[in-house]
Parts: sequence; structure tokens; C-alpha cells
Amino acid sequence: MQGPRIPFNRAELTGAELRYVTEAIESLRIASNGPFSKRCAALLEEALGVPRVLLTTSCSDALEMCAWLLDLEPGDEVIVPSFAFVTTASAFLQRSATPVFVDICPETLNIDTQMVAERITERTRAIIAVHYGGVGCDLDRLAKFEERHGVRLIEDNAHGLFATYRGKPLGTFGSLATVSFHETKNLTCGEGGALLINDPELIERAEIVWEKGTDRARFLRGIVDKYTWVDSGSSYGMSDILAAFLCAQLEGWREIHARRKAIWERYQVELEAWAVQRGVQQPRVPEFCESTHHLYSLLLPSARMRDDLIAHLDRRGISAVFHFVPLHLSAVGRKLGGRPGDLPVTEQVSERLVRLPLYAGLAEQDQRRIIDAVLAFGE
Repeated sequence: MQGPRIPFNRAELTGAELRYVTEAIESLRIASNGPFSKRCAALLEEALGVPRVLLTTSCSDALEMCAWLLDLEPGDEVIVPSFAFVTTASAFLQRSATPVFVDICPETLNIDTQMVAERITERTRAIIAVHYGGVGCDLDRLAKFEERHGVRLIEDNAHGLFATYRGKPLGTFGSLATVSFHETKNLTCGEGGALLINDPELIERAEIVWEKGTDRARFLRGIVDKYTWVDSGSSYGMSDILAAFLCAQLEGWREIHARRKAIWERYQVELEAWAVQRGVQQPRVPEFCESTHHLYSLLLPSARMRDDLIAHLDRRGISAVFHFVPLHLSAVGRKLGGRPGDLPVTEQVSERLVRLPLYAGLAEQDQRRIIDAVLAFGE
């Protein structure tokens, strides 16, 4: 007998969220940079070894801050994987830079570093590395581009908080990195993000951009006796009510990630024979990467087979979804010169990829339902 519908995603509570939110409300210090905001930032700084963390209202806002800090001008270029969320590119386009789209590797679905090497010019100001699914990009080679060409490496780490590459946390390799706490992410406060600042020379300017273009941070430290408008910026800080919710999530991240990992590994083992028999590619994690197990994807042999699998699961009360539509083939991407066939791996993956439900609270019996439903596909 089919049970209740299984959602694709669901936020997982640690148990302290309501207590912390109540505490924040009762304190009446609910604007940005309050006690819980500082507590979250300190937790991230210590856990990751990052000099400065600023909580933001979204990962998109953190990316926009990166664009501010690069002082981009018309004619500047930023290399971006086309297989990414829209704001990975639009944040830099808003600052008049031109996104230069590149393909992804068929194994990890991360940025193709060989194409990056081919697309770097004297106009390139930054490379945006998206750690897809919480699996690190080829950071060894990306670091060499940064050194050789003087470009900035920015990590879009929306999927990969607390993952590692060769034992070092993602988000600590580039000059800047961004994190998402959207409802769909492993750790959430509904809507939220963070900017990780690894280059100490960018900290003071980042605080100014974050504080609406003012030197309020210097005022709060007692360096100046009043603060004023000194640069460009906007209102990017996260409310302390959201930070209170997030604080509980960050404190419980190990348990949340462990439960996701167990589900991910169960999918990987129990679907292996089925995948081999039908020519389906399962996720691949290099041995030197520790993943966040943010998502579990299957790459089907064709677009039709992908659509049929999604419909098959839907009829059994299971929500499975596709992922990114190639940015270079979007309405804006085409205006920037994108054409079908430009980035073949991205285009094929976008048509053939399906994601199975994966969240920390996914019950064992629901895992069984999902696996059995997939195994029954095509019989």
C-alpha cells in the first residue's frame, strides 16, 4: 500500500530552534549583527579557520558583495560554469561585468578547468567555482590560475559547507566564498547566507559594503566616534531572529550531515546494479574529497528516460526533480552570445539528470519505498 507523498526536500530541526528564536525575540535585539549573528559568525570562523564571516540575507547577496569587492567595470569578465544557479552569474552582471560561461566535467559536474584555461584573457577578473552537490572542484588547478593570471578565485559553496578538499574545508581556498542557508540546503534558516572572507585585505571593505556603505563597524569597535557614508554598499545583514534559528542548525551540523550521508550511501549501494544494467551514472566523489551529501543525482541515458523516471516516481507518490537549466541557453545567456552546442556536457546533463529525495529526516521506510520504486522502473 502506497503511503503519504514523500517530498523532495524537508528542513530538519535539531530541537533548539524555537528556544533560540524565542530568546532572540524576548531580547528585542532582532536586527542584523545581534548576539546570535555574532555567535554564528564565530562558530563558522572557528570551524573553518576563516578570518572573517559576515551573515547575509541570502547566498545571492553574498555573491553580490563579492562583485562589489572586485570593483568590476564594463569590459571585465568573470568565468562561470553554465551549470549553476542564476545568481552565480547575475550577481556579477549587475556590476557590469560579462559572464563567460564554461562547461562542466562529466564525472563530478564541477567546472571544467581545461575550458577555464582556454577562456582566460587579460580581461578576466575572477573565476567562480561552484562545488556541485558539496563535492570540491579541482582546486589545485584553480589555485594555479589565480597565481599565474592574477585573477580572483571565488567559491560558490552553496552546497558544500563543512565539506573538504584534501582535508581542507571548502570555502577556504578562494579570496572569497559564499554559503547558502536556504530552505533547500543541508543547514537552513529559511532564507540566508554568508560571505567568507579569506583575504584579510578585503575585510574592512567588506564590512563597509555589508553595512550599507558606512564605517559602522569601526564605530562599534571604538575606532571612530561616529559613523558615516564612506563607500558603496547595501543592507545585507541577516536578522538576528533568523540567525537564532541558524545557530541551532550550525550547532547540530554533524548529526544532520551524518544522517544525510547514511541515506546517500544507501542509495549508492542499493541502486548500483540497477544503474550499471541501465547505463545510469551514479554520483562520483573523488577519494580526496569529503562531500556534504547535499544531493543524490542519477544521470539517465536520455532526456526521455529521465522524464519517464520522474513521472514513474510521481505516480508512486515520490517527488523527484531535475536541476539547473544551462545559463548560457537562458534568455539572458543567449543575449550574451550563448548558443545550443556551445557547452555539450552542461546541455546533456541538464536534460538527463534527476535528483532523488534526500533530507536528514527521511524515514527508513520511505527510503525503502524510493529505492524499490527506482528498481521497478523499466521492468
